Amino acid sequence: MLAKVLSASVLGVDAYLVEVEVDLSNGLPAYEVVGLPDTAVKEAKERVRAAIKNSGGAFAGRRITVNLAPADLRKEGSGFDLPIALGLLIADEQLPPESVLGSLYLGELSLDGSVRPIPGVLPMAILAKSLGIRRVFVPRENVNEALLVEGVDVYPVSDLGTLCSFLKGESEMHLARPNREIAVTRAPGSDLDFSDVRGQAMAKRALEVAAAGGHNLLMVGPPGSGKTLLARQLPTILPTMTTDEALEVTKIYSVSGLMQGRDGLIAQRPFRSPHHSISYAGLIGGGRIPKPGEVSLAHNGVLFLDELPEFPKRVLEQMRQPLEDGSVHISRAQASLTYPSRLMLVAAMNPCPCREQLRSRCAA
Repeated sequence: MLAKVLSASVLGVDAYLVEVEVDLSNGLPAYEVVGLPDTAVKEAKERVRAAIKNSGGAFAGRRITVNLAPADLRKEGSGFDLPIALGLLIADEQLPPESVLGSLYLGELSLDGSVRPIPGVLPMAILAKSLGIRRVFVPRENVNEALLVEGVDVYPVSDLGTLCSFLKGESEMHLARPNREIAVTRAPGSDLDFSDVRGQAMAKRALEVAAAGGHNLLMVGPPGSGKTLLARQLPTILPTMTTDEALEVTKIYSVSGLMQGRDGLIAQRPFRSPHHSISYAGLIGGGRIPKPGEVSLAHNGVLFLDELPEFPKRVLEQMRQPLEDGSVHISRAQASLTYPSRLMLVAAMNPCPCREQLRSRCAA
């Protein structure tokens, strides 16, 4: 029997629909996954087998073929565990096929059947709304992300057994209810305030001018003069983000897997301060599995480069294009990705030692 379950994956900062097709046929027991899966997707076999068994179901001992369509895009991550498990149960006639129609399923399975959180739930929920999919089943830890999208019914899933019981009509599963007050008001770094800085009138004036015009800034001063403190307070005097800007930032953090521990929409402008030993891919973005870099994580906020001369020359030269264009373009064999990078660049450095030595000699 053939079963089809809808899921989604992320490409850049946007999601695309993935149709999980599961076919059971007679023959020697085997398990094949096609559709350009990565290692995490291939390893889903053992997680799904144990999760179904420990949830009270039976794992089909037949020839299993799983297809992830569209087959020309590479599938990454463990978020396909839940739809694969449901597809196996439907193909084995343990679940009714009509129970999964019009729904999107996301989640990683543990061996005991519990559902673990995954990155990128927010853009996947936005995709579901755009396609007219009314129901989205997500891990309980990802509920606040999905609730940011209005017009979609979000169901928190804690374990596979409870979900199967609901799909069979044997139990109820309550919809998640959004708490807009918590989602909007609570934000990281909300305890900082520019008024806490004492003295440094000239430096504070420079930061105010930069904040008013969205200018980049370079601070030069001896160690301990307050450069880092001033930079950290800068986001508190920037204009409040609009809803669209907050959604853009939250999508980037969701794709990067940095939403855990947050209540929902990131309402305060981000502040990123990478160490000077950061690599090119860490700052600009990319890597074997492309991810947003620090310039994208600072989108609509502040990127602070402390000890600017310590950063590698090649890394600093690559900052030019993201600053000019407001976006980062990463080309790979499988696809070309674009990450936003509209930000304020604030750098700090110590005075040149040669200048201090010359000043000392002149004074002598």
